[in-house]
Amino acid sequence: MSDQLRPRSAGSKNLKTIARHGRLKKSNAAVAVAKFLAGSVAVVLVSGFSVGAIATYDVAASVQPSVHLANESNGPVPSIGAIDGGVNMLVVGSDSRVGQDAAFGPEDSTGDLNDVTMLLHISEDHSNASVISFPRDMYVPIPSCPDPDGGSFPAMSSQKINTTLTYGGLACTVLTVEKLTGLSIPFAAEVQFSGVMAMSSAVGGVPVCVAERIEDEYTGVNLDPGEHMLSGYDALQFLRTRHGVGDGSDLTRINNQQLFMSSLVRTIKSADTLSDPTKVYALAKAVTANMRLSDSLNSVTTLASIAIALKDIDLNQVVFAQVPTGTTAGGVKAIQPAFDNLFEAVAADQPLSLSGTTGRGTVADPNAPVEAAPAPAATTDPAATTDPAATDVPAVTEAPATEAPGVVLSESVTGQTAGDYTCTAGRTLEDQ
Repeated sequence: MSDQLRPRSAGSKNLKTIARHGRLKKSNAAVAVAKFLAGSVAVVLVSGFSVGAIATYDVAASVQPSVHLANESNGPVPSIGAIDGGVNMLVVGSDSRVGQDAAFGPEDSTGDLNDVTMLLHISEDHSNASVISFPRDMYVPIPSCPDPDGGSFPAMSSQKINTTLTYGGLACTVLTVEKLTGLSIPFAAEVQFSGVMAMSSAVGGVPVCVAERIEDEYTGVNLDPGEHMLSGYDALQFLRTRHGVGDGSDLTRINNQQLFMSSLVRTIKSADTLSDPTKVYALAKAVTANMRLSDSLNSVTTLASIAIALKDIDLNQVVFAQVPTGTTAGGVKAIQPAFDNLFEAVAADQPLSLSGTTGRGTVADPNAPVEAAPAPAATTDPAATTDPAATDVPAVTEAPATEAPGVVLSESVTGQTAGDYTCTAGRTLEDQ
């Protein structure tokens, strides 16, 4: 990877700046997908690999203490099989340094902000899925939230969504997104910085495409155009970069995050990963050891059931979308009616179809794999005789069946599918 990534010391001025502003969000975002597909790890472990019995116990033991959501009720744990019906799950990434490597800064260097907030939706019939990102600087109303130490926090009419973790923990973030979208969200997970390093290493690296050179003096990321296989700290730094991508904003960093997650999904679903017991086990351990789960999700069996629902979904039916926003003083706000239309489609369990671009942070990969053309239709043998009594009526051909596109979203909703190959629109120091 040549000169692409230059780690900085924990005492570096630039790294401290990154830590203060919580720019590690993308690492958490990567684990988000890890979370929903890496559950497939658990599926494989409990379904018959030779390491199954010991590995399943070890993975289950690595799950961190769970968080109780306000809307949760204790019910029966699903059996090993696809979860019954659809799934709404919120995945958040905290910028807290507590328990993290010293390279991320002192434990008291930041608060506890959810700089990644993503909603996973799996359709009732398990035919499609979507992962919807909420920008960290989006102003939203926050409802009254339970205080983990007792009592409750008052409701607020307009605060940035990334403050919800501070006000009332994971349960407050879930309540806020439920109020914002009108959806019920019974599952939630909070992930940690170290997750992306473990995840990307577990699958043997994640390939990413760079269209124009990336230069970011804050994270030490320097990547030439072309494809790069990133894992561990290198992957984390790639996900941290903001100044070196697109227009340098958090919104274009989300575009880059979606590129990484799409590639991660393709890697996880590839035969090279799922047929390798060592990778599968490492993937499961990486996921469960680096997140806090809601009570409802704190079970390898539950993770496996969700994974089974996901494992056969076509890559083109896994949609990554960023909610439509416009600028406002100090942040962004939802664009209406596009925002409400998006979540009405999710609530109605409709497949999502993107009509907008991938966003300013990424561009289409000119070297993306090309699908094989369909086999030509059989031709009539020219030697065959025709019936002279037959009338000259043109043959009626039946139009090929096409799948309904579902709900076509506003062009203000940017994103891509897991089947789309994209490249990072890099930015050099001269443009910053």
